[in-house]
Amino acid sequence: MSDVSAPARWAVFGGVYNNWLALEATLDDARRRGCGAFYCLGDLGGFGPHPDRVFPILQSRGVVVMQGNYDHSIGHDLGDCGCGYTDPRDNHYARLSYDYTRARTAADWRPYLRALPPSLRATWGNRRVLMAHGSPRKVNEFLWESTTPDAFVARMMTQHECDVLLVTHSGIPWQRRLDDGRLIVNVGAIGRPANDGRHEVWYAVMSERADGAGVDAELVPVPYDWRRLATEMREERIAEEFIETIETGWWTTCLEILPPKERARGKY
Repeated sequence: MSDVSAPARWAVFGGVYNNWLALEATLDDARRRGCGAFYCLGDLGGFGPHPDRVFPILQSRGVVVMQGNYDHSIGHDLGDCGCGYTDPRDNHYARLSYDYTRARTAADWRPYLRALPPSLRATWGNRRVLMAHGSPRKVNEFLWESTTPDAFVARMMTQHECDVLLVTHSGIPWQRRLDDGRLIVNVGAIGRPANDGRHEVWYAVMSERADGAGVDAELVPVPYDWRRLATEMREERIAEEFIETIETGWWTTCLEILPPKERARGKY
């Protein structure tokens, strides 16, 4: 039997990327949808403006937060984001984003970032849930829909003892139910659009089944005040390429990491 005191719906999101406006909009949307708990899979900083605005929102709204590669690097004042890019073009823009966030994250928040757990576990609908940033194997592993085979997912979930696996890092949401009923969900990122030409950002609403045996996922788009975000980014003199992504919904940076199928869906 499931624990009747536990919430029947849970909001899970990743990649806040300093986008405090999308964070507030996502939490408001999740509350309207009846979510009783909120989980963030890491990467609080990067890409957007004003990193210190994100932390008080997460704390005041009771969000359970885990550590992404960005949070680990900022918390330990490392020299790079540890994003896992290999192409010089991707790393160039990653450096711009990281240097901005590193310089503007107050020292008082670094112990908070260092102390975030590297993963989260829960039991929902009598299913073992594992939340990781990139994957259970590596914090900056990219799990893309087109290049992540079922057999690989099944083996990884068996090794890490979970029935539901929730990840982020890649920034593009997708989900897949394996033949044995286990579920993997990339919840996407709320910090920037999903390279889909839309202004909305994406997160996942996880729902316990009516019989209490299992959970389902819904990937949800969230509108927010992207015009205000673009204005704040320009005021902070953030790279125009990043602002173009916010204004158009198409990625203009960090494209070389994309597999061919995912890149073909975008504009560039």
